[in-house]
Amino acid sequence: MSESITIALSKGTLLTPTLDVFRRAGYKGHDRRIDDRRLVWDCPEDGHTLLIVRPTDVPTYVEYGAADVGIVGKDVLLEQKPDVYEPLDLQMGTCKLVVAEPKGKMSSNRLSAKLRVATKYPNITEKHFNQLGIPVEIIKLYGSIELAPLVGLTERIVDLVSTGRTLKAHNLVEREVIAWSSARVIVNRASLKIKHAIITDLIERLKKAVRDDSRAEAACGSEQTRANASGRYVKRS
Repeated sequence: MSESITIALSKGTLLTPTLDVFRRAGYKGHDRRIDDRRLVWDCPEDGHTLLIVRPTDVPTYVEYGAADVGIVGKDVLLEQKPDVYEPLDLQMGTCKLVVAEPKGKMSSNRLSAKLRVATKYPNITEKHFNQLGIPVEIIKLYGSIELAPLVGLTERIVDLVSTGRTLKAHNLVEREVIAWSSARVIVNRASLKIKHAIITDLIERLKKAVRDDSRAEAACGSEQTRANASGRYVKRS
């Protein structure tokens, strides 16, 4: 393949499902045992070079052209607002950005004093509370956000939640949902023009893989519903 592209992938929980969707889209080079211990992987059979980077760095690599394409959570895009093209929701890695507080805490909408909120998402958090008319003091943390209200550092937190088990384990309850997040494909604007053919082909193949997954899940769900109605059990692979 004469034309090639560089793709920035998010290390961590999104890496494995991202590689899976690329495989389902027919990219053979992604079949190898790619992990985040090595930062650069060449897949010449697909015309891809993969960069394995921190999720928060993916938009930077794409916006400044070090990568042509990236896969990153919508939460990161909402926080950073990079100047990139966002053509596709991969419909995986779905979670929600929520406001949470200790269970049993009395609700307070005080306007006379600032509410302290711990988060990794200061821009989203500030915008959310500004829209509510609630003054806030934002404490930016880089991990263990749930600890902040337990030790009196803050009254609430804003964090990404998948199952809710971590909140429950720390006796925290969800107060409201700010936004939903899932993995998105992002593209450098110049690259889309210069490498239009290969990038467009990538997007279309990923779209098809996502559609096929949705149809398979819908079919499996319908089969399970029919089985439940007839008293049968359908084993899911």
